[in-house]
Amino acid sequence: MGELYLIRHAQASFGAEDYDKLSELGHEQSVALGNALSQHGVMPEAWVMGDMRRHRETLEGIAQGMGISNLAPLIHNGLNEFDFTGLLNARYRGQAAPDNMHSDRKTHFRILRETVLAWQRNEIEDPPETWGGFVGRIEAARQFIVSQGVETILAVSSGGAIGQMVAATLQTPAEQQIKLQLQIKNCSVSRFIFTTSAFYLHGFNETPHITTATQRLLTYS
Repeated sequence: MGELYLIRHAQASFGAEDYDKLSELGHEQSVALGNALSQHGVMPEAWVMGDMRRHRETLEGIAQGMGISNLAPLIHNGLNEFDFTGLLNARYRGQAAPDNMHSDRKTHFRILRETVLAWQRNEIEDPPETWGGFVGRIEAARQFIVSQGVETILAVSSGGAIGQMVAATLQTPAEQQIKLQLQIKNCSVSRFIFTTSAFYLHGFNETPHITTATQRLLTYS
């Protein structure tokens, strides 16, 4: 039986011109998670990530915390986040979008939820990716991961992709995906166990690197 440790990237640079890089706290989170996984005896036989910068930087920090160097991770773009900016542009095409949706966290996440639900209902004309296409590539990534023929896999992805993999595993209605996504903490671990014919959720949104003394490492964006 195999086990997948599916990790959301560490804190990226919310509100910055280039979101797709870790903040200073994000780098600290990823190293701390690597330390915690090592202490729990986790030793991945395969490493997988999407092709986003924040995925790579998170994976490198985890490896550093585990004392591992010279990684050659497998890359599958099915683990990438959906294009929220592109979805917003499609949703607000021809009209003004809220000015503070990328600077105010409360506004950002409210609009994110509304936009994803509209996307799932096919109410956004000409999105950068259809909802069905997104669901399909997450499933392709899952199949790629479990086909590696090893017992322990560590993969780094993003909140939307992880929320969908969990939702699909639990066979929930589509709208549960965004509810799951909005709960997922930076650098949290969702665990799955699998065989050649089955795939089960074994743990969701775990943060083994966060203790009472390190609460400042707890972030959602």
